[in-house]
Amino acid sequence: MNESFTQMLHSNPLQAIAVLALTLVIYLLLGLLPVCGVIYVLYFLLTLPLRRNERARLFLDLLELGLKEGHTPEAAVTGAAASRDRSLGVRFHLLAAHIEGGLRLSQALEKVPRLLPAQVRAMLSTGERIGDIRKVLPACRLLLRDSVSSVRGALNYLILLAFAVTPAMVVAPILIRVMVLPKFKEVFSGMLEGQQLPAFTRLVFAGNGISTAIQFGIVGIIWLATLTYVGGPRLHSWLHRVFPGAQDWMVFRLPWRRKRLQRDFSAMLAVLLDAEVPETEAVSLAAQSTDNLAIVRRAQKVCALLREGVKLPEAMRALDDSRELQWRLSNALRRGAGFVRALTGWHEALDAKAFQLEQAAAQVTTTVLVLVNGVIVASFMIAVFLVLITLINTAALW
Repeated sequence: MNESFTQMLHSNPLQAIAVLALTLVIYLLLGLLPVCGVIYVLYFLLTLPLRRNERARLFLDLLELGLKEGHTPEAAVTGAAASRDRSLGVRFHLLAAHIEGGLRLSQALEKVPRLLPAQVRAMLSTGERIGDIRKVLPACRLLLRDSVSSVRGALNYLILLAFAVTPAMVVAPILIRVMVLPKFKEVFSGMLEGQQLPAFTRLVFAGNGISTAIQFGIVGIIWLATLTYVGGPRLHSWLHRVFPGAQDWMVFRLPWRRKRLQRDFSAMLAVLLDAEVPETEAVSLAAQSTDNLAIVRRAQKVCALLREGVKLPEAMRALDDSRELQWRLSNALRRGAGFVRALTGWHEALDAKAFQLEQAAAQVTTTVLVLVNGVIVASFMIAVFLVLITLINTAALW
């Protein structure tokens, strides 16, 4: 190859330079294509929540536009689908087909569960029950803002740690234990018969597998969190069928998710109370709009207290013991209206607190994972170098 290229260079320099340039371009493309593919896959997975919410936001905009023009929700959907615009997506046109088959909007949305998040579907169903979907659209849009916080939390290297760093927590110890440590034992036993390895080395490379099991557990939890992030509504519905109530309980235990569930419940409750829905029914419908069994069960306690004659602000302690919420509800009840306006500040405070808690959790998790990886790597290095130091000291004594 070198001789032919040299001959070509002497006989036809321009052709040789062109061949060299083409070869470099081919090697460059072959090297860049896998890298670009990996980057695109990471980008695709990382931005999944934003794309889902953008699809839901487009649906809400089309629905609101149709309602402003005086159409029914069903007519607004079918009218938009009649344009045959491909940007609306296959699921939107499938929804329109179900509506044309005679289903109401809420019933058609249940047939196309991946078009909208479960909570948005529940909120729209509640709006349909009170006869005015436009009143619940602000609460739906408030819910869709949560994706920005989720993506920003994922950007704190959690996805990178899940795909790159954490597998090394398990692979490195196993490789060292299987390939490196036996060699050290052979050398050490050959130089000092009957003498054991240093105590710290025996501790780090112990054959009981406890440290490896712990590392596997950490990696499993991180990958489970990554799967939950990527899975979205499909995973949510599947877990609901397989483990009814378990996922809702876990979600409610996360501080930032609990704040957002309280915000969504309060926003829907304000809308329903302004629509003059009876308090007991309003609390029940608002809880169902959150699509969370933990909230629904707490709301049932609130409803029981209301039936016993307890006032709404006092009964709400069974669901949310915040004094600010009780104070705002009391002021709105004195006026008899204006619940949405009275609770707007409370909803914004809950939203800001949830964002703060989620970002803090992402930062703390990232920091802990980096420190754990550092401790593991340092332990292996110290264990190996202790053996080397012992061998060097023994050789010097000889």
